[in-house]
This record gives sequence, structure tokens and C-alpha cells, in this order.
Amino acid sequence: MSKDKSPITPAIRVLRKENVRFTEYPYKYVEHGGTGNFAKQYGVDEHAVIKTLIMEDETRRPLVVLMHGDREVSTKELARTIGVKTIQPCTPDTAQKHSGYMVGGTSPFGTRKAMPLYMEKTILGLPLIYINGGKRGYIIGITPEEMVRVLRPVLVHVGIE
Repeated sequence: MSKDKSPITPAIRVLRKENVRFTEYPYKYVEHGGTGNFAKQYGVDEHAVIKTLIMEDETRRPLVVLMHGDREVSTKELARTIGVKTIQPCTPDTAQKHSGYMVGGTSPFGTRKAMPLYMEKTILGLPLIYINGGKRGYIIGITPEEMVRVLRPVLVHVGIE
């Protein structure tokens, strides 16, 4: 378990409740710095830094996509895979309304609304991943297996380089 000095975010509450072991990585948040900013500060491969994206289908139904930091989501392939017409990213305000987190601090753990969650299946091939802990400037390190155990995502192959 992590130190008691962790920011108390909904994500950290979920991780503690589920007895998830995680490491903490506070970093200097840079507006529009993305996953590359964290990767550079800690000297880790951006491929292991996982971004949490809030998107919506044509009926404005929200969903969460977990993707490698150095990849983009093929929204066309994701829509085809899950059987909807279109998928697009939410506006920052809409994403915050659904997740409860500010953009740049979105975690898949402890979202305000329960949403379908899709994860790029190649994430499972990593020994350790870095993902937002629910606050700008705060990343946690966990195993992909622990993330799958807690979140139970649908595995998809929709990443493009």
C-alpha cells in the first residue's frame, strides 16, 4: 500500500478499498504537456504512461478509453468494435462532468459516473504502467493485472501509432 501522504482523490479511495499496491509519482504538471511531460520528468517510456480518455458515441453516451501515451485511438475502429455509429472525444467540460476529474487529472478509478471502459489490450504486455491518480501532477504506478482486476475493462485493439 502507498504512503499516507497520498492526495485523497476518489481514485486513491478506490485503490485503497481494493487493496491495490501502487507507487506514487508527483510531477510538475504542464498545461497540454500530455503523457510526454511525465515520461520526460521521470525518464520512463511514454508507451507505459496510460492516458484516460473520456469519449462519447453518437447518442452522447459517455465511455472511457485507456490508451498508451504514445498512441492515438482509432475512433472509427473503436466504434466498429463496440457496435456504434461514431465515437468522438468529449469536450473538456463534458469529460469533467462525466468523470468528476479535471482534464489533465482524469483517472479511470473512482469516476463520478459508471461508464463502459475499454482498454487497449497491448497494455497487458507491460510489467508496470503509469496512470493518473486523480489529480493534475500526480501519477501512480500499478501493474496492468491489478488495473484489470479492479476496473474489469473490455479489451480492444484500437491504437494507432
